[in-house]
Amino acid sequence: MSNAFMDSLRCTYKEDFKKILLPAVYIVVFVLGIPLNAVVILKIWRTRPHISRNNIYMLNLAIADFLYVTSLPLLIYNYASHDYWPFGEFACKLVRFQFYSNLHGSILFLTCISVNRYVGICHPFAVWLKEGGRRMAWGICAGVWVVVLFLCAPTFNFAATGIQRNRTVCYDLSTPKRSVDYYPYGMALTFLGFLLPFLGVMVCYCRMAHILCRPVSYHGVSVATGEKRDRAVRMILVVVAVFCVSFLPFHLTKTMYLVVRTLPSAPCEMRNLFAIIYKSTRPFASMNSFLDPILFYFTQPRYRKSTKRFMRKITTPSQRTTEQTNSLNHKGKL
Repeated sequence: MSNAFMDSLRCTYKEDFKKILLPAVYIVVFVLGIPLNAVVILKIWRTRPHISRNNIYMLNLAIADFLYVTSLPLLIYNYASHDYWPFGEFACKLVRFQFYSNLHGSILFLTCISVNRYVGICHPFAVWLKEGGRRMAWGICAGVWVVVLFLCAPTFNFAATGIQRNRTVCYDLSTPKRSVDYYPYGMALTFLGFLLPFLGVMVCYCRMAHILCRPVSYHGVSVATGEKRDRAVRMILVVVAVFCVSFLPFHLTKTMYLVVRTLPSAPCEMRNLFAIIYKSTRPFASMNSFLDPILFYFTQPRYRKSTKRFMRKITTPSQRTTEQTNSLNHKGKL
């Protein structure tokens, strides 16, 4: 091995920020993600005899998010304990696999939702869409799970435990010795699992925006009803927000970090800087686990109405009690 590569292995990252930032964000994601995704799963499952294509994709998205959120207690303990991992090698590999399978599964299911909405807006009279129906949507979801497993399976090979500062740690990408081996896989994962779906989503949304900006009746053909337009616009805004908050910063900083850590001549200070930038965006990649249920809420009028009825049931008794108290006080004064 060259002296430069040996120096890179001896480089120790200063990551004290992780013991504050990561546990705090992961606790928020866990507290919000568990109930929100459970509610989405139950709501959609109750309507399964008449489930729509869009809700089939939302159901699979919520399942992916729920499975990931269940792994967060281990990571919360890990980072709160100054990066100490006492749970063994297999648990380390499994947690890292859950993170990346959720991340890329969410991206692909959001892409499916976007394409489904695009077809509904831009090709509402497509015969193949009406004939395919729910069976096609279930088949696409099964295909997405297969692709996610294929893309993320190498995580079990690269993620591993190691010794750092005289304590056991769970490496996120790979051990320092395998950084060069991980580089082509990491870049391929970013390209196939993020960049291609992201470009597809953007193309769909640009085309949808072009259609939605037209009058309701264009050349004598009804483009979309007001409610359908509103749902499409809400979905565009929420999905773009999820990509901008969760996916784009993470993949951008991860790509830069992968490049820097494979450069033998990169000084330790530079490696440390890019590691901090990348690992600061990692917890925000987890935020899609509670942002995705918000997408369901904003694109489902029935769910919003049922939530409003539930909130009225909670607030109405208190309002009545207040009114009765005020009435009694008024009578007492008389």
